[in-house]
Amino acid sequence: MVAPSKSSAVAVYCAASLGNQKIFQLAALSLGHALAEAKRPLVYGGGNTGIMGVVSGAVIDQGGQVTGIVPYAIHVGGGELDKGDGVVKSESVAETLDEKRRKRIETIVVDSMHERKVEMAKRVGAFVGLPGGFGTFEEVLEVITWNQLNIHNKPVILLNILSYYNPLRELIRSGIREGFIQPQNEELCVFVDGPADHEDHESFNWGQAAVDAISAWQHDKVQTLPFYWTRDTDSSTIPNGEADLKEVNGMNGDLRCLKATNSWLNWVWHARLWLGRI
Repeated sequence: MVAPSKSSAVAVYCAASLGNQKIFQLAALSLGHALAEAKRPLVYGGGNTGIMGVVSGAVIDQGGQVTGIVPYAIHVGGGELDKGDGVVKSESVAETLDEKRRKRIETIVVDSMHERKVEMAKRVGAFVGLPGGFGTFEEVLEVITWNQLNIHNKPVILLNILSYYNPLRELIRSGIREGFIQPQNEELCVFVDGPADHEDHESFNWGQAAVDAISAWQHDKVQTLPFYWTRDTDSSTIPNGEADLKEVNGMNGDLRCLKATNSWLNWVWHARLWLGRI
């Protein structure tokens, strides 16, 4: 299997909306503070608003390092937009990432959504999912799949605030029952449930729980498919020498296969456009 990443950075997938419950914002604050205190850089989608703005602002406020990866179209379009109903039914903790803190974030503009995901994944050693919508679901499921396919070997932690991700856990278990997912692969995604009583979720330290779950990840227990993603891969940046190759295989081997995956996705996209099927 692919060796675990040596990166201490964490990719956080979350919404550009605040959601209807104050606890979602409090959990994002908790996560941001915990990442900064643990000296784990944050890599996220680069948005100013919603849960994105809360978690990135929290890391900055605690003196942590933040990198935002933004597709060009979203960048020139003014950033991520709130995709919810725009109604926050409880007291708001924060709505935007102000300009002062924004200047302390390294922003990388890429050409496409596919490139954003690859750029985020190659920089980190773990992934955390806060509540979010379609984009968050898709991103979380993709990096779980990359674990299964032996593209990388990195923990995927879901903060199950107010049981938000219970339907996803049940979907995974349904896939197991119906023979589409191997039983052991339920462990490719770690759910952090918090207290049994939802009333205690506001005071729970979601951030520390996430950091603890990342540290507890047993990379050698992952059951992967026997795929080796090296054929037809651009190796021009691979260092020379046995020691350097060891480093490539240990930390950046997953980057090479992600580059290959992204190249294939770009080819498929352009081919479909040429065929006029989308």
